[in-house]
Amino acid sequence: MAAVLEVEVGGPVERDVEEVDLSHLSPEERWRVEHARMHAKHRGHEAMHAEMVLILIATLVVAQLLLVQWKQRHPRSYNMVTLFQMWVVPLYFTIKLYWWRFLVIWVLFSAVTAFVTFRATRKPLVQTTPRLVYKWFLLIYKISYATGIVGYMAVMFTLFGLNLLFRIKPEDAMDFGISLLFYGLYYGVLERDFAEMCADYMASTIGFYSASGMPTKHLSDSVCAVCGQQIFVDVNEEGIIENTYRLSCNHVFHEFCIRGWCIVGKKQTCPYCKEKVDLKRMFSNPYPFFLWDPVSCEGEQWVERMRGSGLCPGAAGYLFGLAWRPRKVAASPQQWQRPPHKIRP
Repeated sequence: MAAVLEVEVGGPVERDVEEVDLSHLSPEERWRVEHARMHAKHRGHEAMHAEMVLILIATLVVAQLLLVQWKQRHPRSYNMVTLFQMWVVPLYFTIKLYWWRFLVIWVLFSAVTAFVTFRATRKPLVQTTPRLVYKWFLLIYKISYATGIVGYMAVMFTLFGLNLLFRIKPEDAMDFGISLLFYGLYYGVLERDFAEMCADYMASTIGFYSASGMPTKHLSDSVCAVCGQQIFVDVNEEGIIENTYRLSCNHVFHEFCIRGWCIVGKKQTCPYCKEKVDLKRMFSNPYPFFLWDPVSCEGEQWVERMRGSGLCPGAAGYLFGLAWRPRKVAASPQQWQRPPHKIRP
């Protein structure tokens, strides 16, 4: 049975805590001893800790204002820098803390995404590249959203105590749910940023789209502006593989291309004339890979809120901060480990 230790500075209890052999204790008892040691070490530093908290709050407020201004004035550099930091920073903690599962998934995702990004930035662009890019990012999009939803449901079931029906410990169920939620948000945001970057490169290379000016090519009625390929199915015909869609601006596109452009590439305008696109009006179900459309729409807005979080710019700010920020603040791993379970991505 774990005991609650009260440490008196300079007293015999403090010396006993320092001399405790941790090798024969359970994980919870070991954590309690480490926690008692930490309190004994920092006792009497309340004024210094208060100053540190005030400095931290002031820094966060100033950083938030600076990040908002940066994003408004230079959105392209903001997206590139925050994407890079969100992609690379976790690698340091993963190697440092031996989180091999996260490292394996990160390496696989990075390898395939790097290959797809390389293909998308080549000139001239191979005809099959646009569909390859959208297929890959659409796959990650589906997996990340499904993972996030399962993680969210696991957390809610744990809060309502439904895990007890399956004889699962609350800490294990909560760790499972938070881990899945983190994976879903982290890779979901990464793929959205990479997809947006690849979509801009490919559309600019094809020539029917320009982010800052007029297109360099004239769009024919039988050519898709996203992939540059011929359209063989009429708008009013039922396609065998995919249909053809006409936007409100009368430009036509392959169904898969315009879905990838609008949903995966985060573009809400026509690839050629930049007219606003209403997904709900254009598609009967703009998210056909989800059974419940409102779930996907709400998740879309959730990810965008995470993407714009100033506390951790780049993506998934809140959950990323929950998973990583305690490791930055603490002086040693023993100060942030929680008894008796630890979330290990």
